[in-house]
Amino acid sequence: MTEVAVRLEDVRHVFPGEPPVEAVAEASLEVERGAFVSLLGPSGCGKSTLLRVLAGLIEPTAGTATIDGESTVGQPGLAAFMPQRDLLLPWRRVEANAVLGAEIAGVPAAEARRQATALYERFGLEGFERSWPGQLSGGMRQRLALLRTFLMPRDTLLLDEPFGALDAMTRREMQEWLEGVWARDGRTVLLVTHDVDEALLLSDVVYVMSPRPGRITARIEVGLDRPLKTGDVTTAEFVELKAAVLEALGSE
Repeated sequence: MTEVAVRLEDVRHVFPGEPPVEAVAEASLEVERGAFVSLLGPSGCGKSTLLRVLAGLIEPTAGTATIDGESTVGQPGLAAFMPQRDLLLPWRRVEANAVLGAEIAGVPAAEARRQATALYERFGLEGFERSWPGQLSGGMRQRLALLRTFLMPRDTLLLDEPFGALDAMTRREMQEWLEGVWARDGRTVLLVTHDVDEALLLSDVVYVMSPRPGRITARIEVGLDRPLKTGDVTTAEFVELKAAVLEALGSE
């Protein structure tokens, strides 16, 4: 029996205000352990809200959210969370930014630095350990933010549009790089995106959300042989899957 690492059941969230805003309406999904799953939908549909619920940063108005069977309500840190912005601290060098999340999670500083040193080459940061964030390119900043996320001692990664601010060429390079890192690492990943190609190129399963208030309207299994390359977007199988996703997006 396959283990479920991430589960949302009938999650609803309303932001208070005048008037209150219903961001998510009864959303449910599951992510199997070790899978790469994307949550896809239009801007403002509640994707980031669901990720923040799973990160323990928002208490849902209704429903349940669990990581490895444990409720995330009032428990931030059950998963490693990367928000949309890299949030690098400009006064800390690359090596200090890399280990920040691990140290906050309780990893001894020396051990966190040892783990980071072993991964700089894989993350394309070797030789830049003493650099300041302002000296890095956009792609390098994203790799550093992802390294900080990967160094957290958690089995589940929550990634909120990590490549949204990058140009198309750098974005595709980063997608291929992330897939390679994930394939070697083997952790569970839930990626929020609004890019259909990105979701299909990276994922085992794609969940589609409706416009606000967000609902899960479709679950699409990708089932393509990995690793996918940019040219694969023209194959009949990929085009068929993309049509299914676009139909699900357009159905609302």
